Parts: sequence; C-alpha cells; structure tokens
Amino acid sequence: MQGLSQAELGLQRATRERLEKFAKLRGKTVQPGEFWDIIVITAVDRKQEIAYQQQLSGKLKRKELPLGVHYHVFVDPPGPKIGNGGSTLHVLQCLEEHYDDKWDSLTVLLIHSGGYSQRLPNASALGKIFTALPFGDVVYQMLDLKLAMYIDFPAHMNPGVLITCADDIELYNTGKTEFIKFDQPGFTALAHPSSLIIGTTHGVFVLEPPLHETEKGELEYRFCHRFLHKPSIESMHQSGAVYKKHNCLLHELPKELGNPTVDSEYVYTDSLFYIDHSTAKLLLAFYKQMGMLHCEVDAYGDFLQALGPGATQNYAKNNITKEETSLFEIREKLFTLLKGLSLNVILLNNSKFYHIGTTQECLFHFTSDRKLKLEMGLLPAVFSICPNSIGDLEKSACIIHSILNSQCSVAPGSIVEYSRLGPEVSVGTNSIISGCSIDTKADIPADTFMTTLSVRIDGNLMYASMVFGIEDNLKKKVTDLAEIRLLSFFGISFEEFLELCGLRVSNELFSDDKTHLALWTARIIPVCSTLSDSVKMSLRILNLVQNKSPFKLNGFKLLSVEEMLHYKDVEDMLKFRQQLYEEISLQKEESDL
Repeated sequence: MQGLSQAELGLQRATRERLEKFAKLRGKTVQPGEFWDIIVITAVDRKQEIAYQQQLSGKLKRKELPLGVHYHVFVDPPGPKIGNGGSTLHVLQCLEEHYDDKWDSLTVLLIHSGGYSQRLPNASALGKIFTALPFGDVVYQMLDLKLAMYIDFPAHMNPGVLITCADDIELYNTGKTEFIKFDQPGFTALAHPSSLIIGTTHGVFVLEPPLHETEKGELEYRFCHRFLHKPSIESMHQSGAVYKKHNCLLHELPKELGNPTVDSEYVYTDSLFYIDHSTAKLLLAFYKQMGMLHCEVDAYGDFLQALGPGATQNYAKNNITKEETSLFEIREKLFTLLKGLSLNVILLNNSKFYHIGTTQECLFHFTSDRKLKLEMGLLPAVFSICPNSIGDLEKSACIIHSILNSQCSVAPGSIVEYSRLGPEVSVGTNSIISGCSIDTKADIPADTFMTTLSVRIDGNLMYASMVFGIEDNLKKKVTDLAEIRLLSFFGISFEEFLELCGLRVSNELFSDDKTHLALWTARIIPVCSTLSDSVKMSLRILNLVQNKSPFKLNGFKLLSVEEMLHYKDVEDMLKFRQQLYEEISLQKEESDL
C-alpha cells in the first residue's frame, strides 16, 4: 500500500490527536469555554425531530457525548421547504426564544441535517448525522466525528454560530502551535485547496491580494473579494480564483481527482462558516421582518454571494423558475442587508474535504479510499462478529456493528451495517446492506442497495425492505405516466419492472403529487409481519429483475420509500441495533476469556 506524504502524515497526526482529545470528553461534564455551549441539529419535520431526539438521548445515556452541553433538535416550521438558509434563520429565532438575551454570550454549533437523504437511503430513516463510520471502540457516527474535528474551535471563538452540514468530513493540520480563530465580525469561512472539477460543485472564493507577501503556511487568514457558487471552470479563471501549485505543501495535494495538467491548478472551496453574534442578530431581524418563507434559501449560495467588495446583485436572478419569484425577492433583500459585511477566509493549505452524502461516495471512502483509511484509521470491520477474511484485501469490505456467520461472504467494496447475515448469504461487490436480518440462502448481486425499516401501521408493527440498484436515481422525476419508461430500476426500464411484477401504471401507484413521479414515491415495497420475511420479499424482487422471472406484487400491501419514512418506527429500529450490540458484546467478552 502506498504510504502518506509528509503533509498527509501531519494530517493523520492532527486527526488522531483531535479524536483522542474528544474521546477524553465523552461522558464527562465539560468546563465553561472547554466545549460548545449549545449544539443544534436541524430536522425537516416532526417525525425526523423525534428520531433525532431519541438517538441523542441514547448517546447521552451511553456517555458517548460530552455532558453539560445544551443539545437541541430544532424542526423547520410546517409549510414549504425552506432550505438550509431558511433553516438557519429559523434556528436563530429558536435560540432567542430559548435563551432570550443570554445567547449573545454563547458559542453555538449548528449542524444542518434536515433532509430525506434520497441519495443515501440507508440514512433516510435515522439521519445523515447519525451515519455509522468504520472506526471507534464504540462505533463513531458523523456527529461524533464532527464534534471531534471541531474540538479546538470553541476556545478560540467569539460568541456566535458555526454552521456546517451533516454529510461532510473536514480534516486539517494547522501545525503544532497554531489554532483556527473565529474572532472577526461578519462571516468567516474555512477554505480548502481543491481541483477545479471539485470547484464546479462547491462554493469558490476569489481572494483579495494578501496584505503582506509571506511564504504559504498551513494556515492563512485572508479576505474574500467575491464568492462564486458552483461556478464553471471558465468563470473561475475569469474571476481570478485559480492558483498554480508552486508551493511544496500544495504539490502534495491528492491527484486522484483529475489529470495532472488540470491538477497543477487549484481553487479554494468552501465547507463550514461562522457568523458572529451581531451578524446573527442582523439575520434574525431580517427573518422576523420577512415572516414565513415560501421558498428554499441556501445558506451558502444566498448568504455568501452577497459578501465581499466584488459582490454584485447579478446572482439574484440565477436559476430562478417562474415558481420561485419569491426567492429572487429574498436574494435582493439579503444582498441589501449583507452588502458591506466582510467575508473572512481561513485558508487551510493542508486539509482534505470529503463528502459522504451518496451511496457511491460512502462505498468509495469506506472500502477503497486508501488515503482516508490511513488518515483516519478506518477499519474493514468495526464492533462486529465476522469472518477473518473480510480485511485481507487492499480494497476491503466494510462491516459495521453486524453479526456475520463464519460461512457467509461479503465481496470487497461492499458495506454491511447494523445487520445479521446467515451462513448461506453472499454479497456481491459495490453493495450496501443496512439494518437487515437474512437467515435464508441469498446471493445478493453486485451493485445492490438493501435496507429494512420497521414501520407501524394502524398500531401494528410491520417491516418493509427497500431494494434498489446502487446506480438508481431515486430523486429523478417525470411529470407524466407516459414517461415512466424514462425511470430506471436495476438497469431495466421501470415500466418493464412493473410489467414483470403485475403492477398497473396508474396515479395510484405513486404516493406524492401526481406530477412528480419517481422511484422515491413508487409503491413497490411489500410490507411484511417479520424482519426476515421482508428481506425474503426483497430477494424475490431481486430474482425477478435478474432472471426476468415474473413475481406478482399486486396481492401485497405496498409502500413507497416516502411512505416508509412516514410510518417508520424509530424505537423498534434502535431496539434491533441494541440487540446486536448486546450479542456482539457478549461474544467479544467470551472470546477474550
């Protein structure tokens, strides 16, 4: 296995130190100023709010989180979706309601986790912020990792709010003596050197010239001239956002993401940002004046594009449809409100930004990304009982909080989490199996996604297992029943799949607005009375697709993924995880004797 460069070794060391520091705080009551005063997780609806509160409560009881901190789950107001920008504004109002004037002296971490995770459906029921990661004595989740990576921030921060998302990982090294400081008025954002390809899907900073010409270090404080939101490569060049890799530190950036000629150039992309308390109050006053929002506002695109001396109002009309005229008005008002505020940028020249928001990203980073494995100490098997052969290959399987019979096999490149697999189970490569109990013979093909949810319908506890192809786009929508053929299910047209399982194409087949037809809203998932029966039904659907062997679903009660989330029974899903936990702990204790 290829080793790490000097810069990457520094990153690895800094990451391990933060993880160790956080581990010492778990289950301990923190001192004032030692950690965050308030940690807020956002939820998109009441169901998600309850699910998050249950999981937070469990983590606190198990002493997995620091104590003496105010943990909150704030749910978006009912009505139209308001995006993470609208959610930020709503959280500021919730903070004022809870803490009155006291919140002006507090440090707040705000983690946006409101969403249905349609591109990573194993996180849909319990949330991306509670996604399991392949390391930790007690399995770490994204929440634990976020708190560990930001462990040094509160001690070097003025009262205010740090805003981040639930599905990304920031690793960084600032050297042994320097700390990231959030002590300036206005907005302060972290910036990571990235390829231009990455820049097209993120925010990109156009920097003001440095006040003093100094050699690049691992940490630099700069001002932003203008913020570009998901710009084209041409736009990055025209705006002066592109830099050449002439610095030794930047030469060590990863070259996996493009060809060498493109990789000789880089831009600085966004991740999290901070607002001081006076800026938070400014935004809160704006929200109170606006009243109820009727559109999705982006905390990054709609806030940050208004900042810096080079900002113009032109972005207000970008990507606006007829239905979104209110967004145009909000952007104009935000521009007027925020114009003149500074956007301070902290350049983290030795840092990595990883997005873990899709099935493909999870599969790559957890099973095949050698650099991330070394930087974070990711393991092929964590808190699991499984065959020893799992970790033999460089491209490994990833087994988390699961019990696998010694006779079962999981191909390299696949993830199994919170599951129990029997002796006659084989899982093909590039697959995700989550929350499943499989006690029958099962040959799960490559590129399969399968997860089981507990659902409660009319007071009865039932189970439903969704199965899709890893490449299936659950979000893709068509507006007319005649266009159903444009949706793809496991490599065949959705229309052909419906024919094979005896389902008629009709409006009743979909649970949502009949002009937005998608795999997400298609009623194709059978409901069963037991966990194992629901998986057996999914295996029959797999067999139907693989062998084109008809299997009639029209005699079953069928749900869409959307409906599964509506009926989900969080308590029962967590109970299944707890049963696995107790059994794994017992087996590990016995093997240690």
